[in-house]
Amino acid sequence: MTTVPATARQTFADRVIPRSVPTDIALVAGGALFTGLLAQVAVPLWPVPITGQTLAVLLVGTTLGATRGVLSMVLYAALGVVGVPWFSDASSGMGVLAGPTGGYIVGFIFAAGLTGWLAQRQWDRRIVGAIVSFIAGSLIVFAVGLPWLAVSLGLDLRQTVAAGLYPFIVGGIIKAVVAAAVIRSAWRVADAIASRGRK
Repeated sequence: MTTVPATARQTFADRVIPRSVPTDIALVAGGALFTGLLAQVAVPLWPVPITGQTLAVLLVGTTLGATRGVLSMVLYAALGVVGVPWFSDASSGMGVLAGPTGGYIVGFIFAAGLTGWLAQRQWDRRIVGAIVSFIAGSLIVFAVGLPWLAVSLGLDLRQTVAAGLYPFIVGGIIKAVVAAAVIRSAWRVADAIASRGRK
């Protein structure tokens, strides 16, 4: 079996699954699938429902690390473009990526890269670091998505933030906190299991 160099910075996935090229391929594909599944989940919230899509991106980037997280989001975008109906609302096609919300999908790639990079530097091991990491990842999504939205619809700055930012602030904060709690709890479980194994 071909293994990945041990010098790679360990992520949560590396902690629980021995790393190899076949494993990396499976994790990248699994991350894309996970994102596609959570993109179909919506929690009713005023004024805009919270979708699971960004939450999935944050968790995939953090658990897989920068390179695999980026590849997973590239795969998610590419398969969605060619027809897999796993963008939000079971949509797919080049029209979605080229449309007003396509910038958010492109932003997922950079967000996964950033949260993965921070996770490789152990930001996800502590709750505050994880929350900061996930908020930063969410901001990256908006940094790419908002200009794309403005150009696509011909909006000015006020219209852009009103349509593409303000309604999502509360949901973004909730998702960052939820993701941080999930990953911190996962690390605690993994650490406890590893500690028992050494006894």
